[in-house]
Amino acid sequence: MAVPTATPVPHGGALETPVATPNALPIAIAVTRMLMGFYFLWAFLDKVFGFGFATPAERAWINGGSPTTGFLSNATAESPLAGLFTALAGVPLVDWLFMLGLLGVGVTLLTGIGVRLGAIAGVAMLLLMYLAEFPLTLTGATNPLIDSHIIDMGVMAIAFFAVPTQRLSLARTWRAIVGDKTWLW
Repeated sequence: MAVPTATPVPHGGALETPVATPNALPIAIAVTRMLMGFYFLWAFLDKVFGFGFATPAERAWINGGSPTTGFLSNATAESPLAGLFTALAGVPLVDWLFMLGLLGVGVTLLTGIGVRLGAIAGVAMLLLMYLAEFPLTLTGATNPLIDSHIIDMGVMAIAFFAVPTQRLSLARTWRAIVGDKTWLW
């Protein structure tokens, strides 16, 4: 694997800030994709086992806790969509779908297999979490429209569109299996 390098760019007789070579961008995108994958996978593991970061051990899924109850019950308190999201909190089917989503998005982004499906699922999950907290001013956000959920959706879009050139993944092996079915890439 080639190490990304920077090339000075001449401008007006002087050298300006180095610009990344074409090999650096796909690697940067791959690292960002993998970080996002770990972000989702960690959320899954913490909710299953209650490592104490976002989920205390006594509320872990394996100890009978609900992975959706806390967020959906609290984040939506004054939202116009509060009724919808509080009704979903703690519903076993919603818990399972949420946890399978966290696991699936995490694994697809980490491995580079099925990134397009994982990115779509990730955007859907992030959009629902965003809507559960809307309006953002109620949750202490510093921006009334943009929060980390929106930024993370942007990262998912980059991962989705960068699939043909993705690096640091098992994509080559996966593509040999699924062929030209690019929606499975």
